[in-house]
Amino acid sequence: MNIDQLYLARSQLTPYFYERTCPNLLNIVRYEVEKAFFKEIRMAASLLRLHFHDCFVNGCDGSILLDVSDGEKVSFSNLNSVRGFEVVDDIKRAVEYECSGVVSCADILAIAARDSVVITGGPTWNVLLGRRDGFVSSKAAANISIPSAFDSLYNIIAKFKKVGLDVTDVVSLSGSHTIGLARCAAFNNRLFNFEQTGRPDSSMDEHMLFQLQLLCPNVSSYSADLDSKIGNFTTPLDRDSPIGFPTNDFDNHYFQNLLNRKALLSSDQVLLNSYETKRLIQDYSISTDRFFDDFAKSMVKMGNISPPPGSRGQIRKNCRRVN
Repeated sequence: MNIDQLYLARSQLTPYFYERTCPNLLNIVRYEVEKAFFKEIRMAASLLRLHFHDCFVNGCDGSILLDVSDGEKVSFSNLNSVRGFEVVDDIKRAVEYECSGVVSCADILAIAARDSVVITGGPTWNVLLGRRDGFVSSKAAANISIPSAFDSLYNIIAKFKKVGLDVTDVVSLSGSHTIGLARCAAFNNRLFNFEQTGRPDSSMDEHMLFQLQLLCPNVSSYSADLDSKIGNFTTPLDRDSPIGFPTNDFDNHYFQNLLNRKALLSSDQVLLNSYETKRLIQDYSISTDRFFDDFAKSMVKMGNISPPPGSRGQIRKNCRRVN
């Protein structure tokens, strides 16, 4: 039975999809993720984000990995921001050596995201497998679909709803910001805010605001080269650690930060703007178990976002280009 026949026979995602064709798959991916993490702890958050940004654009089809001139990599939310592509290349090479032409790049992203959460102390879940790799990567589609650091709560919820995710998924998946770094370009608008009131964001903790103003250049207005001016300045999304040092503990501290006016991104801060989302934040800030349980369920739901009907896809030999 070839891979296309196998796919047709087992079209529903299942944890056992590669049980016969690549039985050592999970061990291979976990080893490569661990190797990358111990080389750079920030990589766990980067791999998790890759899966997230992939799934929101035409489903979980590995399209974010494609090297095309007008693809998802150069979209507003991804340019100079998403990373980890070399690690995915390493994983793919190791998988291809063991079982060539069998495992999709989209499935590799899904497994690597789970392993990245586990290695930083977060929950685990059974990764459902059997995805195919897409043929198209679109900058325009990414600009429309991926939630932005500058979106309103209404727009964030709408983008989640469009792919079948609800308000609980919005808040629980936002909890992934308990690990990783953000660039000044993603929150500079909260520090100086020249284009609106001319004052910093009053919803941010004053001490945190002062620290961030020292870190990030005072850029008075957005310009085409803003990213290049402040692209090298990053800080932890979770205020668990001192400025300039990444946090690598997947916990519920992010939600405690929100309640203490220590949200870094405006898209985090706006989660407090509705009763439903604030109630979930309060629950997660008290109960790590509740957060972990909901996060794992939301990751499975997000991983089930499918490409458009009729896009059967392929198993790419190289994640950066179609066969």
